[in-house]
Amino acid sequence: MTAGLRELKKRQTRQMISDTATRLFMERGFEAVTIAEIATAAQVAKMTVTNYFPRKEDLALDYHETITTALARTVADRPTGESALTALRRAYLAAVERHDPVAGFSSPEFARMLTDSPTLTARLRELHDQREEALAEVLTAETTATPDDPTPDDLTPRAAAALLTAAHRTLFHHVQALTRAGHPTEEIATAATRSAEQVFDLLEPSLGDYAVR
Repeated sequence: MTAGLRELKKRQTRQMISDTATRLFMERGFEAVTIAEIATAAQVAKMTVTNYFPRKEDLALDYHETITTALARTVADRPTGESALTALRRAYLAAVERHDPVAGFSSPEFARMLTDSPTLTARLRELHDQREEALAEVLTAETTATPDDPTPDDLTPRAAAALLTAAHRTLFHHVQALTRAGHPTEEIATAATRSAEQVFDLLEPSLGDYAVR
């Protein structure tokens, strides 16, 4: 088997395990399902499950790496002349258009599973915090004269990261609430777009000209 085929096989196995686990979680609740039961349902060894997913929470939130890095990556990759706020607004609206899970889009069953699980709720909070930290690091590196030794009392990058992350967290929970209520996906997307413009407009006076490349 070539390296490419082995990598494809690994991705397929990982996705199959995640899909199996998510189905069981939605049927019975996250806390009620064990790793051993997931392994049996997926017809793999328990060690195979833990090799792909060291944390049980990430079986349900298998896009956790994207959650933590997306904002920082968007800002780092923004074109010349664009502010951090403008880049994040643009990226968020694009995510809504494609119904991206990172923006909160899911099935009602999945959204209820997240809300009903204290463990998953805590994990989501942790991911949002990690996302804020990653964004703060990028903003600090790009807006301080000496990124390796920024001015100790300059809290602007961290404050900006907190505000920008809070906006995304608020919008994520808004999408999830509409999903749990059973609204159609396109209706949720329309509402999320409208809400995003409102939220980002609130930040425009303070951050509209901040971190312009």
